[in-house]
Amino acid sequence: MFLSPLDEYPIHQAPVPISAPATSDRNFYDRSYFNVLDREGRFMALTGIGYYPRLGVKDAYVVIRRGDAQTAVRFSDAIDGDRLSQNVNGYRLDVVEPLQELHLTITETEGISADLRWRGLFPAALEHPHSMHSERRVTLQACRFAQLGSWEGWIDVDGDRLNVTPATSVGSRDRSWGIRPIGEPEPAGRPDTAFGGMWWLYLPLAFDDYQIFLIIQEDPDGHRSLYDCTRRWRDGRVEQLDGVRATIHYTPGTRIPYGAHIEMLTRSGARLQVDVESKLFAPIAFGSGYGGDSSWAHGTWKGGPSAGRVSYDLTDPDVMARAPFSLIDHVGRAVCTEPDGSTQQGVGLFEHAVIGPHHPSGFNDWTDVSAGATP
Repeated sequence: MFLSPLDEYPIHQAPVPISAPATSDRNFYDRSYFNVLDREGRFMALTGIGYYPRLGVKDAYVVIRRGDAQTAVRFSDAIDGDRLSQNVNGYRLDVVEPLQELHLTITETEGISADLRWRGLFPAALEHPHSMHSERRVTLQACRFAQLGSWEGWIDVDGDRLNVTPATSVGSRDRSWGIRPIGEPEPAGRPDTAFGGMWWLYLPLAFDDYQIFLIIQEDPDGHRSLYDCTRRWRDGRVEQLDGVRATIHYTPGTRIPYGAHIEMLTRSGARLQVDVESKLFAPIAFGSGYGGDSSWAHGTWKGGPSAGRVSYDLTDPDVMARAPFSLIDHVGRAVCTEPDGSTQQGVGLFEHAVIGPHHPSGFNDWTDVSAGATP
């Protein structure tokens, strides 16, 4: 355990230094996720930094999708006690103004560098707690807040500079902490067959006057184990939206969507509709370290300071065969239609996955794909 500058303040929640989690579960994590979404879909980036105290590891990643190529650089090192200085080798995240402004820098590593400043467009929103269980243990128990914002700065890929401005991009971010599978695989023990698949939809969307947050997780039969939908204004007002029905439009022969149609009800019973079009997508398991990434997992000990780059050809059928086992993040262009027929244009993250069967969508086993018509 480490003492840190934060131990000077009356913020402790357990009889241990602030750098030590109250639980001894090896899977405790504390991390940030960001995306940089070019409004026209010319490129997108996913990035984040995480701390894993019970594994003694901190790491970070940046994933960039341009054209048919997706490339990632991952950073890893031993954890330290100074949580006010978030950094892993050449990757650094500074909190300029809590819940409002952050500064991300990546010194040139394997041909990738960046200097980006994030500013919130709306207040940060605390999401519903998220939990999952196997037959014998908690597999996910997380607290998370999310926020939509704008980026300003640049990303450089092998000498090609991508300029990022508030007018051309938007981004969502989240901060989460709790328990989820991380690090090297644990000994299996007796087989646990509790996980039968999941259907996931996450839509943080920014419009001129408000932001919409929708999050749904369903089991193979369509039962919702996580569900939250709100519209939030800049002044802090929150409107809960009910009766959500989501129709995902899948590219034929795949589980990758090209759009979605969402219907929901205001508290007065009026119908609100959101139509989302994918402008570009990136499977997050291709280089980011999230579940399904066979090359690297968050919290894996690399023996000391390390950084490495991987690249993926998204026209390669063998590469894309792994996509159905990944969350897929999209640049989502949205239109929200009010009950009176007026509309607002928006943009944000369109994140979706169908992992395993989902009978309401017509996926009856792990390998089914859409037989729908071409858009």
